[in-house]
Amino acid sequence: MSEAPLTEVPLDDEGLIRLQKFLALSGVASRRACEELMLDGQVTVNGEVVTRLGTKIDPAADQIRVSGKRLPPVSGKVYLAFNKPRGVTSTMSDPHAERTLAEFVADRPERLFNVGRLDTDTTGLLLLTNDGDFAQKVSHPSHLVEKTYVAEVDGQLYPRHVKSLIEGVELDDGPVEVHRARIIEATAAKSIVELTIHDGRKHVVRRLLAELGHPVRQLSRIQVGPVKLGRLRAGQMRELTKDELGPLLDTAAL
Repeated sequence: MSEAPLTEVPLDDEGLIRLQKFLALSGVASRRACEELMLDGQVTVNGEVVTRLGTKIDPAADQIRVSGKRLPPVSGKVYLAFNKPRGVTSTMSDPHAERTLAEFVADRPERLFNVGRLDTDTTGLLLLTNDGDFAQKVSHPSHLVEKTYVAEVDGQLYPRHVKSLIEGVELDDGPVEVHRARIIEATAAKSIVELTIHDGRKHVVRRLLAELGHPVRQLSRIQVGPVKLGRLRAGQMRELTKDELGPLLDTAAL
């Protein structure tokens, strides 16, 4: 079932909507199937199981879960996935930068800002939003949002390099913990490796691989938490789905 834009959810004069109607509009299932989910005890509102059909909720304030999965609230906030091209600085304004994110959001009415940063020479997934709390918490290292990168490096990588990554690499400013790593391609001239980390320190992936003796040629971020870059082309953006945004809100404790 397709989901309606939640900013267009029809509310009554008190800003409320029947729970099963909201679930259906959110793309969970048909109205009847949503009622069955409620009756089966699969729907909670603010941590309480709701089985009474016709219960009204505030979709902007109430925290709603279906089978444990959180649905994003209705709000004027926007949450976007953007594929940052190479050569673009991760800021909306910088007089010294040749290109900034501003050129890609000039036609949007919201005042957007980026969630974390990517190096100018790094491409790939960058989250954009007008929700300041979300941006701050998702990018903060204490919330342990995983980030996955694909790097092309000089020289040939071997399983021992993956082992070293997983065991941890010591940099000048402290150790880096790599949660997952795998070699995609390896030749004498170059290798391609995928790795997942929580760390958000500056140039951390480049420094990490250089420490192993394999400087990065090209680097792209392909995933942040549950959000995947997928087939999004360079310079394009899309809205996060409810299945992406819900877990991110949970991770950020929002």
